[in-house]
Amino acid sequence: MKFTLSWLYDHLETSATLAEICAALNQIGLEVEGVENPGAALEPFLTGRILEATQHPNADRLQVCRVDAGPGLNNVQVVCGAPNARAGLAVIFAKPGTYVPGLDITIKAGKIRGEESGGMLCSLRELGLGEESSGIAELPEDTFPGQSYADFAGLDDAVIEIAITPNRGDALSVRGIARDLAAAGLGTLRPWMAEAVEGTFDSPVMWENAYLEACPWVLGRTVRGVKNGPSPEWLRRKLESVGLRSISTLVDITNYFCFDLGRPLHVFDIKKLSGNRLTLCRGAGETFKALDGQDYTVSPEDCVITDANGVQSVAGIMGGEASGADEGTTDVFVECALFDPVHIALSCRRLGLSSDSSYRFERGVDPALPVAAMEAATRMIIDLCGGEASEVVSAGEQPAWQREATLRFSRLRDLGGLDVPAQESVALLEKLGFEVQERTDTHVRASVPSWRNDIAQKPILAQGRDLPVDQAARAAEGVEQIEAESDLVEEVLRLKGLGTVPPVPLPPVSVVPGVALTPRQARAARARRVMAARGLVETVGFSFVSHEDALRFGGAPDSLRLLNPIASDLDQMRPTPMVNLVAASQRNAARGWADIGLFEIGAGFSEDGQQQIAAGLRAGHTPRYPGQASTGVSLWAAKADALELLIQLGVAVEGLSTTPDAPSWYHPGRSGTLRQGPKMVLGYFGELHPSLLQAEGIDVPVVGFEILLDAVPDPKRRKKAAPELSAFQPVRRDFAFVVARDVPGEKLLKAVKGADRTLVADVSLFDLYEGQHVPEGYRSMGVEVTLQPVEKSLTDAELEAVSERIVAAVTKATGATLR
Repeated sequence: MKFTLSWLYDHLETSATLAEICAALNQIGLEVEGVENPGAALEPFLTGRILEATQHPNADRLQVCRVDAGPGLNNVQVVCGAPNARAGLAVIFAKPGTYVPGLDITIKAGKIRGEESGGMLCSLRELGLGEESSGIAELPEDTFPGQSYADFAGLDDAVIEIAITPNRGDALSVRGIARDLAAAGLGTLRPWMAEAVEGTFDSPVMWENAYLEACPWVLGRTVRGVKNGPSPEWLRRKLESVGLRSISTLVDITNYFCFDLGRPLHVFDIKKLSGNRLTLCRGAGETFKALDGQDYTVSPEDCVITDANGVQSVAGIMGGEASGADEGTTDVFVECALFDPVHIALSCRRLGLSSDSSYRFERGVDPALPVAAMEAATRMIIDLCGGEASEVVSAGEQPAWQREATLRFSRLRDLGGLDVPAQESVALLEKLGFEVQERTDTHVRASVPSWRNDIAQKPILAQGRDLPVDQAARAAEGVEQIEAESDLVEEVLRLKGLGTVPPVPLPPVSVVPGVALTPRQARAARARRVMAARGLVETVGFSFVSHEDALRFGGAPDSLRLLNPIASDLDQMRPTPMVNLVAASQRNAARGWADIGLFEIGAGFSEDGQQQIAAGLRAGHTPRYPGQASTGVSLWAAKADALELLIQLGVAVEGLSTTPDAPSWYHPGRSGTLRQGPKMVLGYFGELHPSLLQAEGIDVPVVGFEILLDAVPDPKRRKKAAPELSAFQPVRRDFAFVVARDVPGEKLLKAVKGADRTLVADVSLFDLYEGQHVPEGYRSMGVEVTLQPVEKSLTDAELEAVSERIVAAVTKATGATLR
């Protein structure tokens, strides 16, 4: 919600400074998000008058002017090229050292074509205030030289923007904000009363209400003989100061009351309507063009306003282009209605449409204000556009908004933590508009003002659905009383200032001996430390991604698509944190940081539920060292990361196997799946698919891994004897096997290990070769076998025997032959 100081002063009589007003707003819960003073940048510019203008002796298009810009600057020579510069003209003057925002320059004194120039005469475009470019700005003849132009033009009017919580619909009006500030002791609320306008004829347009659930009460009034056109300066300036575009006087009046009183209005051009009746009813699948120029299709759940030709407005949200007021409008019908907040919110969500009006209706408007607002709007229309008004017509009836709430003074201390005297508590509530109905030494009972829709509303009790009607009503009433009292405690505390509540330490927490984190609880923290130790930088990404990104990572079911996303590109629950890591890698590469390592621990979502995933990514190239060239990251780095993480989480590497069936976002020939047993999948690793990288605009090597933390088994709690170190030297032998290309390397390595489990301590793959001297469809696999004797050194004969057993085991398991 934006408003200017001058607009606030229309409702609040105060001598408080801008800083004091902002501090008070923060104290009473209307958090100041920003303050903008458009006149601050224009403060150095002064009003002046050209005393004399003569032709420049060395330039045909320049003039040498003598300017009076006030005390100390009453005879300044300025060289000016504007064609309208002339003696006697009131102008805007910038002295040397002044920054000109429209030109992005700072004025300096100097010579122009040989003549001294001690400043600049400015146009509005050069001040950043308009598109004027034909010459310098011309001010009124009676302008007094030496004034600040910002003061002269009324531009030093600070714009304050505050954050509004969903329960404070009353604060979406300048008067509501002024009311709160006055209650906080920052001034006096100016009285406001609408001047009644007597109707002189019967309205030719009537209301019919066929959708009372969505609109319980609607008023209307015809004003004929109006003359629409540009708004007066004061109205245009008020709206533009808060970011609204001035359209025409009639439309600007409705926008003015939307912000001034928080009372949305709408005007229909009667001559563009068909028939003599406007009907509030359910939509029927019609498509109509709204005032924003877009087409919308309404459903039976949407409340619309129709005439004989069809839909003319989505009620409470936006009017239709066909019946909107324009410069030719002479007769208008003014709409002022109460709409149900839930119906408005659901329609906005269905249609993807929002407006200043719907924003207020969603949060609740003052149900007692429509009559007064209609009179005030009618008076302003007649004052600014002329014409005469009809009698007011209506449909439905004003809902019963009257409510009461009770406050026990002891609850301020017990619930709020501040002991406020009873007299002061009552005075604060009365300043907010509460009217005392009963007061005792222990409590006060007060009627709630009509504009506070958030206080003493009946709650919805899920647990009351199965109760008898009378019991459910009593239960709801009890909860309502508790919540209403809590609301009153909050009102008193925020006006007193939450900073006045004395701090109270939390009670000490005793740690029960023997209670600690389970392995599953500690797993994420352990994984975070391991990946950070391996040089990866942690990131935190949204659990929402775009539908297109989720498709690239194989998981975009409709059941996980958001109906009301916080942004259009965050409409799908992510299948894996790898989506975010790839996007982060692309952003870093675009900024010149392509060589990067990232990780994230977070949820991945599928139709089977969600699981916790530790994902890591390396992109770009390795660092260069003396004697070692930089190389692109490889899948072996990703596999090493994944294996180290599993080892640190207590998984025995001996029980792992690797299969080539990684998900679709990995390179099909340069990736793998880590399994424990034939079925248990613990994670994936490998190069990312080239098509994925191309779609993301990444042109450097990228590898990654994902460990499914929920699938990692808890480490077994069993005591293991420390391994005995052999006194004998290990023996290492290399073998090269020619094996069919479709035989997994994992199968060959297992065959080697199983050839002699007492002697074979380790086996590793060190070479893969395809080409000359190897048959087509085959490849050579070089493995290093470590033999560790335990009881004695191995003889040559024993080594040969072990080697033969290894070759035989591999041949039997894979069909390979020794190369």
